Amino acid sequence: MHITSCLLLYLLAMNIKSRIKKNVALAPFTTFKIGGKAKFFIEVKTRNDLINAVVWAKNNGINFYILAGGSNVLINDKVINALVIKVNSKNLEVKRNIVQSGAGVVLGEVVNMAIQHNLSGLEWARGIPGTIGGAVRGNAAAFDVAIGSSIESIVVYDVVKNKFITLNNKNCRFGYKNSIVKENHSLIIWEVKLRLKKSTKKNIKNNSNKYLAIRKNHPKLPSAGCVFKNFSANYVKDNSPEIYQEAKDNKILRNKLISAGWLISRTDLPGKVVGGAQVSLQHANFIVNYNQAKAEDVIILIGLIKQKLRTEFNLQLQEEIEYIGFE
Repeated sequence: MHITSCLLLYLLAMNIKSRIKKNVALAPFTTFKIGGKAKFFIEVKTRNDLINAVVWAKNNGINFYILAGGSNVLINDKVINALVIKVNSKNLEVKRNIVQSGAGVVLGEVVNMAIQHNLSGLEWARGIPGTIGGAVRGNAAAFDVAIGSSIESIVVYDVVKNKFITLNNKNCRFGYKNSIVKENHSLIIWEVKLRLKKSTKKNIKNNSNKYLAIRKNHPKLPSAGCVFKNFSANYVKDNSPEIYQEAKDNKILRNKLISAGWLISRTDLPGKVVGGAQVSLQHANFIVNYNQAKAEDVIILIGLIKQKLRTEFNLQLQEEIEYIGFE
């Protein structure tokens, strides 16, 4: 390698090392307001920052975690013996009906930008916390619409290949609350490109206000959003036919899914408290931090909910939230 290139790499590595913070509290970076400290922590704003942060972790033999908007995670209360990398790419622009956004941009900002440019397709996401990168990774969905349906392409950093690559919609392999990035932990979303449709400002605002009004009924206390994935209707039909029929009769069955929150609400668990955590009375698929909850409190409640649905309905819940630092 040319000596100038070696010097540049050395300087970049030293720059990253000097910017890595130690023993940083992670709870403030999450919507749950729960979690311990990261032994090492860095916010990355450029592609080189991300590459060099990952290389630093590899060279020092420590794990790393990617933190987006912190809206769908539960972090261990103990010190996380790893490098936590917060993606902070913030570019946001609109060209005709294409919205291009850094993964670190708050989802609400992307929605507002689309509305300002009379672009329709994201109204359903108004009021959802977190970043656009986190939303795409988990293929966030509500009101029978998923963000994957609006994705043109994404740029990801492949940790194994040590390079940035572009994936089109098909290669993203979007599924229910899932994507190739969620399945393949060596991929980190850096940028997303959405293709939206032109509409009138009046129609867009009416739609977004309608969805926002519904979301205002969700719990206001700190939470990670919905804890569990909804059930496949066929799965419920096979394992709990009476519940399936009840859901069908009560029009709970939507888009071939049955609400996990509805099923939890049919038990005695809404309002259940463990430590400082509570199963929400407003939305049973939310666990809220109502009194300085610990991660352990949430873990216990998750276990109780899963056990209750297995016992009463013969149904196995799957978490939607991600866990950090529980290995």
